[in-house]
Amino acid sequence: MIRQLGNILVFFLLLNFSCGVKKFIPEGQKLYTGHELILEAPLSKSERSSLQSDLNSLIKPDPNGKILGVRFGLWAHYKSSKEKPGFINKFLGKRFGEKPVYLSDVQLERTTNILFNRLENLGYFFGNEKYEIFEKGKFAHVEYTLEFGEPYRLETYQLLGDSLEIIQEIKKTLDKTELVKGSKLDLEAMKKERERVDLDLKSKGYYNFNADLLVFEADTNQYEDRRFDLYLRLKTNTPVKSKYPYTIRDIKVFPNYSISEDVAHEDTVTINGIDIIQAEEVFKPHLLENYILFREGAKFDPQISRQTSNRLSSIGSFRFVNISFEETDSVRNEDGTYPLNARILLSPLNTRAVRAEIQGVTKSNSFVGPALILNFQNRNIFNGGETFNLTAKVGYEVQLQSGDREAQQSIELGLQGSLVFPRVLFPVPVMNRFKLSIPKTRITAGIEYQNRTDLYLINSYNSSFGYFWNINKYVYHEFNPISVSIVNLRSTTPEFDEILESNPFLRRSFEQQFILGMNYTFNYNQLVDAHRKNAIFFSTTIDLAGNLLKGINTLFDTENPGFAFGLEYAQYIKNDMDLRFYHKFTKETMLVTRLYGGVGVPLGNSVSLPFVKQFFAGGPRSVRAFRIRSLGPGTFLPEGGSTSGFFDQAGDIRLEGNVEMRFPFNKYLKGAFFVDAGNIWLFNENEALPGGKFSKDWAKELGVGSGFGLRVDISLFVLRFDLAFPVRKPWLPEDDRWLDTFYIFDPAWRRENMVINFAIGYPF
Repeated sequence: MIRQLGNILVFFLLLNFSCGVKKFIPEGQKLYTGHELILEAPLSKSERSSLQSDLNSLIKPDPNGKILGVRFGLWAHYKSSKEKPGFINKFLGKRFGEKPVYLSDVQLERTTNILFNRLENLGYFFGNEKYEIFEKGKFAHVEYTLEFGEPYRLETYQLLGDSLEIIQEIKKTLDKTELVKGSKLDLEAMKKERERVDLDLKSKGYYNFNADLLVFEADTNQYEDRRFDLYLRLKTNTPVKSKYPYTIRDIKVFPNYSISEDVAHEDTVTINGIDIIQAEEVFKPHLLENYILFREGAKFDPQISRQTSNRLSSIGSFRFVNISFEETDSVRNEDGTYPLNARILLSPLNTRAVRAEIQGVTKSNSFVGPALILNFQNRNIFNGGETFNLTAKVGYEVQLQSGDREAQQSIELGLQGSLVFPRVLFPVPVMNRFKLSIPKTRITAGIEYQNRTDLYLINSYNSSFGYFWNINKYVYHEFNPISVSIVNLRSTTPEFDEILESNPFLRRSFEQQFILGMNYTFNYNQLVDAHRKNAIFFSTTIDLAGNLLKGINTLFDTENPGFAFGLEYAQYIKNDMDLRFYHKFTKETMLVTRLYGGVGVPLGNSVSLPFVKQFFAGGPRSVRAFRIRSLGPGTFLPEGGSTSGFFDQAGDIRLEGNVEMRFPFNKYLKGAFFVDAGNIWLFNENEALPGGKFSKDWAKELGVGSGFGLRVDISLFVLRFDLAFPVRKPWLPEDDRWLDTFYIFDPAWRRENMVINFAIGYPF
């Protein structure tokens, strides 16, 4: 009954909007509803589609937008423009209102001229164009018709000129041209050809050359049909300096540059022809020289300059990196080139920084509490661009809603340090193999104390050594050949001992206290292109542990296999993959889909992954209709049906899929509708977790949820609120897992099923 009333209400609202717009249109005006473009020409299907899309983008203005067939923005504008609009209408007009677009706003003659001018630029000449207006009541749309024939096609492409060196260099590039026989007479293609030749000449030292010095001439007189010959030549008044390459003579680097500083009295250290000038040693010269790719006597190459700038910026110690070139005189060198001086100006960032952060933590499993985080950073601790970070954390949490369990408290203390070297610490020099940015070396070490009262006290230690780098702007690699983690379960309460006793799976994951392994991460991210309509993000991590220790134990035939340094070590192989697809309908309206899969295979004496390496499901970045760590494994449900705890809600396998439609309400407030599905499973059977092992019926064991989200996006960060309801509960009997009734007005049902997630940032 409620659903029927809702449908009737929506129907009348839509009817009100559609009828309400018409009555506001002034007398003598016609509301412009759009256009239709007809191409009467012998075109292939693909060519017609591409040309139609190109020409449609030129037709302005756009009509007023529609939402579900309704011009809501226009309706809001009209309502807010009344003499006494009222508060609600004012608000709707300000936030969503669109000014009306009338037929009188459409410049018909100008539009047809623009369309035909584009056709001529694409090689379609000698056609006809017309437009026709179709009116219906107070609405009108326009039909544009363009009639044209075959385009002009390229027969030959030739270079004109004498025996100058620059002409010979241009000839060498013509085999890379896209202007081939049969190409259309396309103005844009000619512009791209000039830019291509210009870039090639620049890379060969022609510092003073530019694309405007190239001229195209087309000749159609040789043919009766629509063919033409194309000629490329230099402008007759091309400056002499544009015809010859430049070589770099002096290279000066200022690691501590400031406009107010007098560099005349600063010390100069010369390494491999590079002068590094600084009053006091801000950056060690022998380290800085490795980041500079051009050398004295080399020809100017803007690509090498950009790569050098990228390498210097990637150090992370400089606020600005400015590379400039200066012409010194007009006399050519003996080899016929002109001299060029290079200046590299580096403005360092503030070396030290201290930050304090107070957090109010609230989690979906009802844990809340404050946390204090203190961070110290030194961006150039050894005068080689090394970044040192030291972070201390103090946190306290208490569980407000614990169901049948006694409310728990948690005290957390942590100290984490990292040292990042902006170069590769490796026995063999490898820096010059990386052009975009040099891999960085990172060393980390940390300690954490966690006391969950009434349950356990844990001390954990971690350390790693590895590298991370970008191959290009899309691809990121991270490789940690050494990763060590030690978990010391110092004490437990009888209650937690009882939990461990009844769950061998959980007990084993806590007993394996020593993790020694390596891991590798690969990211491919197209989201860095903000204007890309369709973007892909892919990430995968491979984590191996215990195999080296297993090999050593086997080799030496130790008495305690599975132990090292007196600690039982974990042995496993773990891999996860995250694939996302982003489709933009408009700048801020997009459909996002995500598939996530992870599997961990316990090896040797291990029956499961260590607890810190296991997968969890539910929460603000997973299946949002289920509380954090409360979903799975499989069809398992904790004793008493409570999901307020999380100890046994973990697994070795995780599968998840998400679909989210994101749209804006205004500049800062965004909305989203989403559907999530997923679960976790065990790799091995566990009697304490019935129904938790992965099987061929995994698809029937997926938890499914849907909901609506609000996001406050102020660029610096995003505050996210997601309200979700479970649609499918995998622990229910198989025939009852899909929920077909929702008791929204029942408080007990809402407490059991309605989940509100609060988080920072988008879920994916």
